[in-house]
Amino acid sequence: MNIRHFLLSSLLVLLSAASCTEKKAAEYPMFWTWLEDLPDIDMETAFTHMEEAGLDAVMLHAASAEDYRKDVEIARRHGITVYAWVWTLNPPRQERPQMLEEHPDWFSVNRNGDSVVDYKAYVNSYKFLCPALPEVRDYLVQKVKDICAIDGVEGICLDYCRLIDCVLPISLAYNYSLFQDGEVFPEYDFGYHPAMLEKFQAQYGYDPREKEDPTRDETWNQFRCDQVTEVANLLCEAAHAAGKAVTASPFSAAGVSRFMVYQEWWKWNLDLVHPMAYTDFYTMDPSFARDATLANQLVKGAGTTLMCGVDTELGGDPEFIFEKMDAAFSAGAQGISLYTIEGLESPDLRRRFKVYADSLRTLRAEGKLPAAPGIAPDTDPFANPGMMKAVERSIQRLVAGQPIHERSVNGMVADDPSITYPSLDLSDYELVRENDRIKVYNVKDNASGRSFEVLFVCYGDIISGWDVRSI
Repeated sequence: MNIRHFLLSSLLVLLSAASCTEKKAAEYPMFWTWLEDLPDIDMETAFTHMEEAGLDAVMLHAASAEDYRKDVEIARRHGITVYAWVWTLNPPRQERPQMLEEHPDWFSVNRNGDSVVDYKAYVNSYKFLCPALPEVRDYLVQKVKDICAIDGVEGICLDYCRLIDCVLPISLAYNYSLFQDGEVFPEYDFGYHPAMLEKFQAQYGYDPREKEDPTRDETWNQFRCDQVTEVANLLCEAAHAAGKAVTASPFSAAGVSRFMVYQEWWKWNLDLVHPMAYTDFYTMDPSFARDATLANQLVKGAGTTLMCGVDTELGGDPEFIFEKMDAAFSAGAQGISLYTIEGLESPDLRRRFKVYADSLRTLRAEGKLPAAPGIAPDTDPFANPGMMKAVERSIQRLVAGQPIHERSVNGMVADDPSITYPSLDLSDYELVRENDRIKVYNVKDNASGRSFEVLFVCYGDIISGWDVRSI
């Protein structure tokens, strides 16, 4: 749907006067992207593409102050505002080897007692630090102070300010041959560093490992969230003291970020925030950007401007970017961040994106963006026609003998244009299992005689994934 047509034809009530938060929102850039300065990246070309697409800000990670200064000069020529993309509890690749060698005691430990120094949690790059350690906190605060001292860096973006994913988005789990289905296995349950356990026991008088399932002990879960929040707010304080704005890129929606990685970003002293509502990671349709934004509107602080992070290069069609942005703006998002500009590979797509971005900046300047609806997303999967269409396409693939999963960035197989998928004659969906994290239905295709299990993931406030399996 074209957002201008949406705004003119819908019955949404637009704001008649901007609130303090919305006046503040207008001061920030509206269209952002992430970028890492790597040896194989032509930074001049990257910033040229940003300008062509109408982007006005970048969350940039560079290896040194000298690289930041060089990149800031390029960005200025292209009219791009630079925020430093700060990797916090997961050190960047340039710093990681030395830290592992010099400070192995700083790194995170799982429920089995395995440190990421020696244990691989999903990928080799997941070498997270323990947020409870004073030494870690001091190191990160000094890092932020050093970055904020670089001329031309307007603010910082906190990333990886979290624990390791206790579960993966369900499609990505297939890349690791995992069937987590909302359950947290000890080897992926992090936060059990001796310093974390000692601090928790001193405060609450017991060891969380004594519980049958520590991940359902709300006191222990809240404690882990609080350690991350304390780190985030120390970094916010350091940046604000330097006169810099602070944003962050947490997981997609409040319930998702709290459960999966122990982020309660709405308790962080942020100026703005870009939750990563990456539809392809969660195998969702563009409406996921709307639902995530609705959920985040209900928890964000009054002083925090809510943006929405959307994906352009994680396996889906980059043309869907416009639908994703429409969905986010309809729920009251004040801006968009792209992961990443590389997804806008064609000059034509960049031109079209610029037209879109310019039109939305005009609407924001006129105070005509939709107000936040103030409603929760619908967690009934059958109320989401886009998602159910994808579920039934997966059933068709299985009936046709085509697999639906593969080892890929989003764990899904694309449609095979050479296959004519069979028509379905589905029975009613029967709910067979439900808990605080998932709903499981059985359904039969009467045409083929085959039965299927359909699983929906719902972490508190939003449907964030689904799967189909033959039974």
